[in-house]
Amino acid sequence: MDLLVNVDVDDLWKGIAFYERALGLQVGRRFGSFAVEMLGASSAIYLLLKPDGTRPSAEAADVRRYSRHWTPVHLDFVVPDIAAAVNRAIDAGATMEGEIRGHKWGRIAQMADPFGHGICFLQFLGRGYDEIAN
Repeated sequence: MDLLVNVDVDDLWKGIAFYERALGLQVGRRFGSFAVEMLGASSAIYLLLKPDGTRPSAEAADVRRYSRHWTPVHLDFVVPDIAAAVNRAIDAGATMEGEIRGHKWGRIAQMADPFGHGICFLQFLGRGYDEIAN
């Protein structure tokens, strides 16, 4: 089974610029003026142009908003150097949410992309999550 990740953005060119600069992803296929495939992670990330204030489905009570919002689903990017990744992301328009924290398995930086979506950078140390797995 393949996993495709879809990220709604209100400005496709701004989304492309962020994900290229912050994460080193490259544009794959383009789908007219409403979507683009970003490659270079373990799964393709599709940036989908969706205007602010639109509903994600006809039945949805909530609407899209691109200020910082919370959702139980977010993207984690495993990086070899967390400080460098954080600096690159901030330079590209991300915001940091707290300090880089250390854990037995490694380090984590919680951030938001320019569209308000939560993203995290993880730098595994030692055996990574196996340090805490039963």
